[in-house]
Amino acid sequence: MSSGSHRHAAEVGCLTIAGGHVGGTISVPGDKSISHRVAMLAALASGTSTIRRFCNGDDCLATLSALNSLGVEHAWDDQVLSIYGVGRDGLNAPGVAIDCGNSGTTMRLLCGLLAPQDFSTTLIGDESLSRRPMERVAEPLREMGARITTTDGGPPVRIDGNPQLRAGRIEIEVASAQVKTALTLASLYADGESRVSTPGMVRDHTERLLPLFGCPIRTEGQATVVRGHVELQAIEFSVPGDISAAAFFMVAACLAGHGVTRIVDVGLNPGRSALIRLLQDMGARIEVSEHSAGAAEPTGEIHIWPSDLTGIDVPKDVVAPAIDEFPALCVAAACADGETTIRGAGELRFKESDRIETMAVALRTLGVFVETSSDGLLIRGGDISGGTVDCAGDHRIAMALSILGLVSRDSLTVTGTECIQTSFPGFQDLLAKAGANIIGNPEIQISAEKP
Repeated sequence: MSSGSHRHAAEVGCLTIAGGHVGGTISVPGDKSISHRVAMLAALASGTSTIRRFCNGDDCLATLSALNSLGVEHAWDDQVLSIYGVGRDGLNAPGVAIDCGNSGTTMRLLCGLLAPQDFSTTLIGDESLSRRPMERVAEPLREMGARITTTDGGPPVRIDGNPQLRAGRIEIEVASAQVKTALTLASLYADGESRVSTPGMVRDHTERLLPLFGCPIRTEGQATVVRGHVELQAIEFSVPGDISAAAFFMVAACLAGHGVTRIVDVGLNPGRSALIRLLQDMGARIEVSEHSAGAAEPTGEIHIWPSDLTGIDVPKDVVAPAIDEFPALCVAAACADGETTIRGAGELRFKESDRIETMAVALRTLGVFVETSSDGLLIRGGDISGGTVDCAGDHRIAMALSILGLVSRDSLTVTGTECIQTSFPGFQDLLAKAGANIIGNPEIQISAEKP
């Protein structure tokens, strides 16, 4: 049995792309959002859960490390992760503050997991995470009786556990799946039923996973009703490919495709497929083939052909479900004919970077006309000049900007691409295998041994 983290090679430095194309068959890593959630639920279950295709990006490894500090051990056998659940009441007090790295999901979900414990914990993170808002999860947890203190609204976060949390009706003001999951985790410890609702549709991975672990739930519109004190049972589970990771290859295949590009074994959760619809609205030729419609998480294939794109007005009802895919969408808009407008996306300013401002600065550097507002952008498509752009330490922006190198007049260099390890280890290699011309490749530094 091993409690060490799954290690991998880290890409550091910069990434330079000088044209090329994308084609063939592509398989992306396991879904990051699902990996976080299945790990935490497996920790609370009785028995050993085995998880295939667990995302081994830095964010999900931060979750495993946090659980380990709470007494939950895990082990790797090739690419299969075993988590040795300790049961709902089996978590132990950590000896030191829990470092969540760059992972906002880890920190927000831990707030819900730790609020009902009988010990105190402090959550910390890196410089980027330390700027991200945490009151949005702390405030509704306080309605249940949680004792949580933030630092000027963010990390470090102090949680003084209260095993007597109150069940009830909790209405979350922000359409956030992370906050909803945190409240759901806390509700597993409360007496009676809790009803957790959001103002709009958010991804429902937690709701799909809980019944697999033996916890019945009800959905009422945008609300989830969960009963406390249910004993979770270990499961076997295969994490589908991450559609947010696939987004970059979908856009690349539209802009610089060579024949048909097939993205296989990818998650097709209805709450995560908004980018497919948006690209189709822009004129993309995309076909979806679902293979496991009856599974908790539907999976299948996405087929994409080279397409001439046209700018659109992005409907506000898809903003929250597609929030992680907006860097990729901005790249599509930069190469489309006409203007694309995005509104109601103020949440983009509170990600790993201010994604509205970071994308605007980078696209303007490459010769694209961009106007920004407090909650969105207007992008007028045009030629991409090439040059050097900075991703501001944001993994999704790093990958999105890399795709522009396929169609830029001159080579395009993205600096700071080590952050890609956050969610997509091996992105550079997969992009090269798909047909991108990568030059001046970043150094490959072995940071630790593989499992």
